[in-house]
Amino acid sequence: MPIKEKDFVLINYTCRIKETGEIAETTLEALAKEVKKPLHAHTHAHEHEDVYEPALVVVGEGWFPKGLEEGLIGLEQGSKITLELPPEKAYGLRDPSKVKLLPLRRFKAQGITPLPGMEIEIDGKPALIRASGAGRVQVDFNHPLAGKTLIYEVSVEKILETVEEKVKSIIHKNLPGINIEKFNLILSNKELTIEIPQEAFFVEGIQFIKQSISNDIQKFIPEIEKISFVEVFKKPEVEKPKVEEKQEKKLEENKITQKT
Repeated sequence: MPIKEKDFVLINYTCRIKETGEIAETTLEALAKEVKKPLHAHTHAHEHEDVYEPALVVVGEGWFPKGLEEGLIGLEQGSKITLELPPEKAYGLRDPSKVKLLPLRRFKAQGITPLPGMEIEIDGKPALIRASGAGRVQVDFNHPLAGKTLIYEVSVEKILETVEEKVKSIIHKNLPGINIEKFNLILSNKELTIEIPQEAFFVEGIQFIKQSISNDIQKFIPEIEKISFVEVFKKPEVEKPKVEEKQEKKLEENKITQKT
């Protein structure tokens, strides 16, 4: 079925800057290794830098540039497309008003030595240090790709259709470092229980992450009205003494011998 707005879609893509041909982002690990620099793909939240894999798009939600999401509409699973996005359809034009001068002492108070090219976060907003000197720091709050025409090479890997697939994709987006298969989902009527594996218990900010997962599920999967999280503790497996293992192995060998 062709992609439409609100669909959950997994895509692989590579984004190049038209003016220079430079690769800005990719979901393809092999390509990132070839270029020999980090090219971490755009993620909506809780980016996990070591992950190169198909990215989740909920079409029309603005997680990706407008032109990219519009270009997906009407495509089918397995489709490939190349899109040229002007700044207006990508990350917008550069806005000079988003370049600010901040006092150096503000950074020093937090133990930060601002250097040109450093990416930081100020008041929850990502920014780039442009220059530092004379007690002041020039900070650019424009997106790094603002003002640039972008070329996207996109392949539609999968269109997610079941509630379980959609829920798992939302969990993985928020907790990419944990194997999604270790989460157990129990869906009954309009209630969803998510069993969380021990690996996720001590992830930094786990309470905020659970809230983000809940918000996304309730927003994008309206048929689910109640969400519960259950922490699952499994009894650790006790290692058998080596002597016991050898005895069991010998017994098993004897069994095999008798059968033949």
